[in-house]
Amino acid sequence: MNFTDNLAIQLKAAGFSATTDQLSQFTTYYEMLIETNKYLNLTAITDPHEVAVKHFVDSLTALDDKDLIFKEGAKLLDLGTGAGFTGIPLAIMRPDLEIVLSDSLQKRLNFLSDVISKLGLHKVTTLHGRAEDISHDSAHREAYDLVTSRAVARLPVLLEWALPYVKQNGYMVALKGAAYEEEMAEASKALKILKGSIEQVKPVQLPTLDDKRAIIYIKKTGVTPKLYPRKPKDIKTKPLV
Repeated sequence: MNFTDNLAIQLKAAGFSATTDQLSQFTTYYEMLIETNKYLNLTAITDPHEVAVKHFVDSLTALDDKDLIFKEGAKLLDLGTGAGFTGIPLAIMRPDLEIVLSDSLQKRLNFLSDVISKLGLHKVTTLHGRAEDISHDSAHREAYDLVTSRAVARLPVLLEWALPYVKQNGYMVALKGAAYEEEMAEASKALKILKGSIEQVKPVQLPTLDDKRAIIYIKKTGVTPKLYPRKPKDIKTKPLV
């Protein structure tokens, strides 16, 4: 079975329906990912089925069932996007979203710029820099309806990086693995200081996999104090736990 047909099956199993054009975009993205990965470290996952499930379908599980969080035309920052997860799959399935892909490595963003151009993702742009630096820029601080992040750091650290970008009443959406309950328990202090509240936790079961995952939807409840995020050394050695 080819990549496109298998992806269609896995998307359907996860509750998503993609058009022929969207499947074509995903396939082109997959081909560019694998080709570029030969000389630029983008992903350790290269098996076609695993890319379909663990990268593409997994990214789409961030979407809420009734689009109450991922509202029409929302402005979204994908923090630590890496090879474009979650941002590119979301842009393919939800072309109404205005998506910014943020990463600290320019080489990865160059790859993503090529993907954006090739797929015709007109509402997607890239942003180069460290998360803890850019969020102190008034152009980006509390400027986004949504911030997504996938497997970047444990939740207390991730909150300090991400919540400063989120508008009041907007959401940070964290895609988490098996330790998500433990991470949530660690995050109470960070949530209080940074002005966030866990509003919803959605357990996720990916097709053909039996590992434990969840999407954590965190609502921004106030203005994050200007002190945060702190310097990288302080964030890592003195996390808000």
